[in-house]
Amino acid sequence: MKKNKYKLLILASITAFSIISFGLSNKNMTKTPSKPDTEETSKKTGLTISKAELDIVAEKIFKNEAGGKKDELVYWNTGENFPSLGIGHFIWYKQGQKGRFEESFPPLVAYYKAHNVKLPRIMEENKYSPWQSRDELFRLKNARNKDIAELTDFLYNTKDIQVSFIFERLENSLEKMLEIADNPENVKKQFYRVAKSPNGLYPLIDYVNFKGEGTTRTETYKGEGWGLLQVLENMKGTESGKAALEEFSNSAKFVLERRVKNSDPEKNEKKWLAGWLNRCDTYKN
Repeated sequence: MKKNKYKLLILASITAFSIISFGLSNKNMTKTPSKPDTEETSKKTGLTISKAELDIVAEKIFKNEAGGKKDELVYWNTGENFPSLGIGHFIWYKQGQKGRFEESFPPLVAYYKAHNVKLPRIMEENKYSPWQSRDELFRLKNARNKDIAELTDFLYNTKDIQVSFIFERLENSLEKMLEIADNPENVKKQFYRVAKSPNGLYPLIDYVNFKGEGTTRTETYKGEGWGLLQVLENMKGTESGKAALEEFSNSAKFVLERRVKNSDPEKNEKKWLAGWLNRCDTYKN
């Protein structure tokens, strides 16, 4: 009789453990991750960055692109024909619009979806930018449109995911650059020379978001680009640390000044240059 009681107790314990385990398993399966893991070493480039470091980079990019102002996370610059959203001022084109610059907001939306993040209404329901003009966007913003307010709050509260998206873009950029570089060995050397310097990931992450990889033919004036590839190609030094960061900063300035010189004078890109050069100065530290 006692043996039967022991058997029943053991069976009941196993059953209870199984039910609890199943419940915990289901809970984990339905839990929505707030952001992707950014603390592991990249398999593509071997770059390693902690969450704390990425958060610092996110705030710097937020300041560079939106002046650190929450209201400017949904913005439309004067003289441009597209809105800019998020800490990286990611470009979002209207349906049927083909621009010179690479569109970066739809890939960000896909990144959110890949990490099971619940999207605000505007991002969920619109594949293309829903605003036809700068005036329309600002009219809605000034009227405190609830959907735009929701979008702004969402972008402000998910800066960590946006910077992870940009970091992944940097990881993917090296292979793209090496495929078309005239001197891939030097490009690779300069990439790691900067990356392995103290605080060296910030300039690389910021610049690839700021001016792209430099691998797109449409992003050139008079056959000369202004992306990360062009900055690295222009570098020749060997020392890491402060010397590498200073050369990267100076090379970025050279590339951007060349862009303005090659641009259509009617576009008046010179108005942006002072701000661009100030941004490059932040790469030295």
